Amino acid sequence: MTAKTLVSLSAFALAALLPLPVLAADFAGNYLAARQARMANDFDAAVHYYMRALGDSPREPRLLDGLVMAQVSAGAVESAAGAAARLEELGADSQVANMALLADELTREDYDAVMTRLDEARGIGPLVDGLLAAWTLLGQGDMSAALTRFDEVGAEPGLGRFARYHKAQALAYVGDYEGAEALYASEDDRPVQMTRRAVLSRVEALSQLDRNDEALTLLANIFGSDPGEEIAALRDRLQAGETLPYSHVRSVRDGVAEVFYSVAAALEQEASEAYTLLYARVATALRPDHVDAILLTGELLEDLGRPELATRAYRKVPRDDPAFYLAELGRAAALRAAQRPDAALEVLDQLAETYPELPKVQASRGDHYRWQGMHLEAVRAYDAALNLYGDDDPSKWFVLYARGMSQERLGSWPEAKRDFLAALSLNPDQPNLLNYLGYSMVEKREDLDDALAMIQKAVDIDPTSGYFVDSLGWALFQLERFDEAVEHMERAAELMPVDPVVNDHLGDAFWMVGRQREAQFQWTRALSFDPEEAEAARIRRKLQVGLDAVLSDEHKSTEQLASDGG
Repeated sequence: MTAKTLVSLSAFALAALLPLPVLAADFAGNYLAARQARMANDFDAAVHYYMRALGDSPREPRLLDGLVMAQVSAGAVESAAGAAARLEELGADSQVANMALLADELTREDYDAVMTRLDEARGIGPLVDGLLAAWTLLGQGDMSAALTRFDEVGAEPGLGRFARYHKAQALAYVGDYEGAEALYASEDDRPVQMTRRAVLSRVEALSQLDRNDEALTLLANIFGSDPGEEIAALRDRLQAGETLPYSHVRSVRDGVAEVFYSVAAALEQEASEAYTLLYARVATALRPDHVDAILLTGELLEDLGRPELATRAYRKVPRDDPAFYLAELGRAAALRAAQRPDAALEVLDQLAETYPELPKVQASRGDHYRWQGMHLEAVRAYDAALNLYGDDDPSKWFVLYARGMSQERLGSWPEAKRDFLAALSLNPDQPNLLNYLGYSMVEKREDLDDALAMIQKAVDIDPTSGYFVDSLGWALFQLERFDEAVEHMERAAELMPVDPVVNDHLGDAFWMVGRQREAQFQWTRALSFDPEEAEAARIRRKLQVGLDAVLSDEHKSTEQLASDGG
């Protein structure tokens, strides 16, 4: 399914990037500032400047469309309805304005207005409009027509799974849990896709049918033995014999919020973050306690480079929600991205006190310390995390890998290698791990044949990774297979043309096969890409005296260090 199938793009969203024909000085400044803020994803600033520009030209459609988009992106969906209504009065067809107006009409439960809008093709796109119509018919009390509309949407190519999921939600909402479960259990050619939310919805429906055992089996099959805080809490309630309330859709408005969230989740891998954000924002406007939509909003804002807005979003998850710790982990990441590492660590430390048995929290503390270069503290946090994992838990491979990286930085290579090998036993085909361990062994000139085999496996898994290809070339270089090394390093330089290490390595390989002028060119290129100072000094030395002399000096220094007992 493509993004085009799900939605149709707004013509005015594109037209907003075109220059206006005549601009007064103040108007021009505000308009250009608004455009620049929007391009930088600074939505609050964009709202400010669009409103100032509209003070000079209150009926300019492109300004109104830009304002609505900025307001919805900033989370002010309710405020966006005013500008959206003005835009509609001008006869403009704007998808984002239709989103804001639909959200307003649905919040007011004005189902007649919603149906009129959809009948007049003033909606959003085929999938969304079809699902909204079905939920709106349910809001009007016509369940039979609603189910028919869900089926009509499901008959469209590529939309069956979406439609059946929402039909199951609608059936559960009206208490027909048998009908909902029949849809979830169906194995025809258009089964409901068992997303996380679909699984949890089905679990609640099964519990309402007094089938807790089946619900527990479903949880175990999907989430395994270490499902996380929220799923573990559900499992405990089911095991205690509790009948879970059906919470996924408690109103028609909730059902529509689920439509917008479903589309946002589908668009996450296909459309831009800024466009996907619009759907996530409308979902949370319709249902402020939609925690999954809040978490998605935070992630999208982080990806858009707006950590301050992401922090604001994550704080909306209440402390008593089982997903609170996920929101706090996201908030810590956003604070770190906002260059507030002390605040991020404070969040993580408080989480560690609140969730002392949750390994993910301790692992996140370790990651924070590692990224700050505080490797001793990182090792201690990773130790605490690993003590909380089960012996055979496959998910702990990354913690072992991360602790190994910090151990290596501390100069504890035997301990680092032990962690890398333990991680590899849990995840033997992880290319980053294979490459890291193999490259580290190459740098230490240890078991070069084994190291080469690990790196070759990483390249076989992902031949487009410049890092992996460079590591392979460097391993061959250390094995003095210089002609082969050149071939791979040239490929790495094609994949990563501005990486200083890759260009430096290629220069070394050129030197060893007698291509000195090309070597000097590559070293000069490497210097232009701002390598670390120690590497830069070594490259400058190679440019002065050549690689042979540098290697000879380094060999003598190593021998001197050994003779001094260093």
